Amino acid sequence: MKKTEERRQRDFEQSQTNRGASRRQILRGTGVALALPWLESLNILKGQDLPKAAVAAANRPPVRFATVYFSNGVQPPNWWAKGTGKAMEFGPAGAPLNGYGEDLNFIRGLFNHAAFINTSPHLGRCPNMLSGAPVSMDPTVIQVGTTFDQVLSQKIGRNTMIPSMALGIEPNELRLEDGMSMLYGSAISWASPTKPATKEIYPARAFDQLVSDGSQRRLDRSILDELMGEANALRPKISSGDKVKLNEYLESVRDIEVRLDRSAKQGTLEGWRPTIDKPNMQRPPDEIPQVVPDHMRLMLDLIVLAFQMDKTRIITLMLNNDLSQMNMKFLDGVSGALHLDLTHNNHVPALEAMYLKTNQYHMKEFTYLLDRLKAIDEGGQSILDSSMLMLMSNLYDGDKHGADQMPIVMAGKGGGSLKTGRILDYLDKGDDNRRACSLYLSLMDRMGVQLDRFGDSDKRLADI
Repeated sequence: MKKTEERRQRDFEQSQTNRGASRRQILRGTGVALALPWLESLNILKGQDLPKAAVAAANRPPVRFATVYFSNGVQPPNWWAKGTGKAMEFGPAGAPLNGYGEDLNFIRGLFNHAAFINTSPHLGRCPNMLSGAPVSMDPTVIQVGTTFDQVLSQKIGRNTMIPSMALGIEPNELRLEDGMSMLYGSAISWASPTKPATKEIYPARAFDQLVSDGSQRRLDRSILDELMGEANALRPKISSGDKVKLNEYLESVRDIEVRLDRSAKQGTLEGWRPTIDKPNMQRPPDEIPQVVPDHMRLMLDLIVLAFQMDKTRIITLMLNNDLSQMNMKFLDGVSGALHLDLTHNNHVPALEAMYLKTNQYHMKEFTYLLDRLKAIDEGGQSILDSSMLMLMSNLYDGDKHGADQMPIVMAGKGGGSLKTGRILDYLDKGDDNRRACSLYLSLMDRMGVQLDRFGDSDKRLADI
């Protein structure tokens, strides 16, 4: 009889352990930060996470994330940095970044192992840039991997009107290259392994998404609604004493929520609120801008507007498609297609100089975004301070299609979780310690989404 009781006790304890492990996994996936009170009957430790809620960070701006992509890599001799902080000095390709070092991290040496599996030097290295997943070489099958921006969108995107945005300058291409669909070269954000996120290249349409109140509503105004279903499922499993604790906890959450709603209606400053609730820029014309610089600036302005209005916290922007034939003749002394003429320049000095100018132009556009975000204060810190921006390309040596590393520059402090002003060099740390997916795991952590593994990595990037 005693052994039977002991076995029942062990089974009970094991079932509670299993519940706790599975519950922790679910709660991590929703991404946030409320602590449940100590419930002795479930052996749940104070401090475990509950689903995402606005109250969790009521007095702080949210962390935003954006990737800005430029195609065709760089010229390695011109891509370097030295020094620290504001005195950080950049090589010729990154020269427009000079003076911004205190807001940046220059990251060297990260790569995707899957970039070496597919034989296409471009299409096997672009769509998986943010996922680390292999790319299907079967021309009849579109298959890559869900990118980490879309993992964020699925986990925490419900906290804003628009879960995420994928923006671009050039349209999707459907022709074949290397026997593969050029769709692979037209999208860096993938909502699923077989479907890219819808890329918007019309500034007017992106603007309309941001200003429309639509039928959607922000879901993070009510934590209780999110918690109630899980709390109800929890009640049969806990003791009567813990039920009292749980009820008290939920009542305290409701009290916070009511006060936030009241302050929002009264216009008082209890809790964080976006600095604007209406657009501070005019609606762009319906048509696509015919001048590339105008098009790029509009898309960058829309990133700023989206973050400032808190309509979305997750954005990708492609300044060019992979294999881009964009003619950047708007730059002084530059002519010819970006990919065929300038990237693959046969080391003709005049063409190399033009290619360098395209790199510098992309850096300059990034600094425009930094300046705009840095100029907006939202309660003692700028939107840039609250953001994590990643400027990158899928190739390093554009001429040789080199994928042994990717040029990456990070900007912003992630709400205080990122130290900037540094050069982070992983090139000689061994392949297992320089996986780009380790960086993505680290960034997702800071957005409240914790995964045990993503892509080809199961550990965070050192020093990030």
